[in-house]
Amino acid sequence: MEVLLIFVGFLVAYLLGSIPTAVWVGKLFYHIDIREKGSGNAGATNTIRVLGVKAGIPVIIVDILKGWLAVTLMVYFIPSGYSINSLIYLKIGAGFLAVIGHVFPVFAGFRGGKGVATLLGVGIALYPNVIWIPIVTFIVILLATGYVSLGSMLGGISFPIADILMGDRNPGKVALSIVVAIFLLYTHRKNIKRLASGTENRFYFLRKKKS
Repeated sequence: MEVLLIFVGFLVAYLLGSIPTAVWVGKLFYHIDIREKGSGNAGATNTIRVLGVKAGIPVIIVDILKGWLAVTLMVYFIPSGYSINSLIYLKIGAGFLAVIGHVFPVFAGFRGGKGVATLLGVGIALYPNVIWIPIVTFIVILLATGYVSLGSMLGGISFPIADILMGDRNPGKVALSIVVAIFLLYTHRKNIKRLASGTENRFYFLRKKKS
């Protein structure tokens, strides 16, 4: 029964992550599949590029909330008597599954986004004292270069460094922060190629496009 309860919690986490916010917003309100436009990514950045800020802001809010809820709600699926460490590891599992759901959503043909916003939600829930470091890193890089992808990757790389230096040094959380950095590099592998070739798109919401 305990295993079944935990399984249900993990399933809820995956299904929350699988909510394809960008896809649904595009189809319901604009009658387009956001994955067929712009960069082809079902995330907030591409939504803002293609559909505008009005469409993109709700997408990023819901995507962050998915990760936060997946971790936070896991406490209701953990049998009594489990240790604090066990609780942390189960929450980590729930957060991981939420991100997997975002990248491979069952509700959208397993074609989702890169998982950055959902990862942020997981980070807010699990690392409240550390998560501001990658957030600030992302913002600074975005403002300085206009590249969302570069900001996301460098923010991800700063995450395990910040957690090791400033976090509670829980082995599971440190391991997760390292996996997050590697995961972001992997999901942005096409962006890395475009950055190297100078063909990566800049995000002009915060920067004026040069003529």
